Amino acid sequence: MCVFMYALYVSAGRMHAIQVDSVQRWMEDLRHMTEVECMCVLQSKPIGVDEDAAQGEFIVTGSVHITRDNLQALLKRALVVSTELGKMFQRLEKGQWQRVHSTAVRANCHVRSLVHEYGAVQNTPPEMHKDKINNSKLCLLIILYGSRCLNNEDEYFLKFMKEAIHKILTDVSDSFSQMIDMALANEIQVLIRQIETSDSVYTIGSAISNLLSLTEDGPQLCSIIAKEGGVVALFKICRQDCFSSLYAHALRTVASICCVEEGINQLEKVDGILCLADILTDEACAEAARAEAAAVVAQITSPHHSSTQHLVSFLESMQDIVTALIKLCESASCGEVFLLASAALANITFFDSMACEMLLQLNAIHILLQACRDRQRVDTPYSKDQVVTIMANLSVLEQAVSEVLQEKGVERLLLLLDEKPSSSSLSEVAACERVQQKAAVTLARLSRDPDVAQTAVQLHAIPRLIELCRSPAERNNSDSVLVACLAALRRLAAGCPDSIEASDHQQLIRPRLVDSFLLCSNMEESFV
Repeated sequence: MCVFMYALYVSAGRMHAIQVDSVQRWMEDLRHMTEVECMCVLQSKPIGVDEDAAQGEFIVTGSVHITRDNLQALLKRALVVSTELGKMFQRLEKGQWQRVHSTAVRANCHVRSLVHEYGAVQNTPPEMHKDKINNSKLCLLIILYGSRCLNNEDEYFLKFMKEAIHKILTDVSDSFSQMIDMALANEIQVLIRQIETSDSVYTIGSAISNLLSLTEDGPQLCSIIAKEGGVVALFKICRQDCFSSLYAHALRTVASICCVEEGINQLEKVDGILCLADILTDEACAEAARAEAAAVVAQITSPHHSSTQHLVSFLESMQDIVTALIKLCESASCGEVFLLASAALANITFFDSMACEMLLQLNAIHILLQACRDRQRVDTPYSKDQVVTIMANLSVLEQAVSEVLQEKGVERLLLLLDEKPSSSSLSEVAACERVQQKAAVTLARLSRDPDVAQTAVQLHAIPRLIELCRSPAERNNSDSVLVACLAALRRLAAGCPDSIEASDHQQLIRPRLVDSFLLCSNMEESFV
């Protein structure tokens, strides 16, 4: 039996009775006036599920007893909350007050659920409970403010409330990020304690695997791992002979962590470079371990890092490291090992000319060009990119010219100018562009020597360079390749002026470089 309520109102001096279904009215009001606690059942999941909630809902089933599962559940739930907060920002800007209200209710439920589930399987830091209470209070404020904006058309009031809610929402986002970082740090500490205290190769290996999987979730997690002592613990493993089977795994994780400055700083504090040198120079050590040590060297010497303070201690071991790396390039059993070793050498040649001199003394040009003829070692544009990078940096030295000629390096450079991607992969296309650009740069540098210029002309380098300049498709529309090819052409024209036809000379050599560049870069322009 339906229950009816009679609402009275005055209109034009008369009393009117309107029959209203009270249950329906109550359910409509409930959407806007419900306390958050009423929306939480079982594991604090919201009762109401609209189209947005259906997409964002994440349910953790069963009890989680393994650290890795804890971390994955925590990260997934955190992603859900972050998504909800992002939706609130968007809807707030659009003035969708009802959706702001419902999303705030849902986000609050997820935060409470996250802390509840996490606390059920792990000792939750007291600070995390404080953050939960703070976040809940802020979400309640958003819910309250949002409900006041429903059906309100006062522009001044809505503008004021939008600014207030935006500030609260920013505070919620910051507080939530701190809470998640705290929880992640707590879990990472568990893994690090396992690495530091366990004598079991299996247990340590499992903990290292968990750390490695975390590094794949972005630099923020790498920073937390470094701050919690992850790099220190991993190098302790790499200094114990009884754990030699874990060296490669541990070093791969170190390389991932060192994508952030905190990781490199921790490596420096524990004399990690000396440990890397010991592993690289120990030929009794497994090739996989030496390859991963090379990966760490490549990471910490990357030109992308803004800080180079760690390179001071690196210079002390550079002779041993460079020697070991070029030997690893020579003996590499597969393309991946060669790629890691050559990438480390390529980075090293950028920051110290002494490394280039060392490589020349170690017969590096011969070793690298021989490797290019071996498809088992150099089988991708990425490996060729490293080789031609080293060649480009070595070519600034006068001593390099004779070795390049002796090893038929000019022929190899021309082959590299023909490098084309085997797929539409953007990374492979970019690698091919780098190979072409650096091959042209190396050719230009070496062609200051008349013998190299003459050899390049005899091997028909000029027609290929002209083709790269005039045909954007041949260089994948790369401006950097165009500039490098124009520079190489002009260097060859200076040494062998009769080798270039008059029309090419008129367009590619005689004008200013920028004018030739503009001419070639607009050759494919459509006038349809």
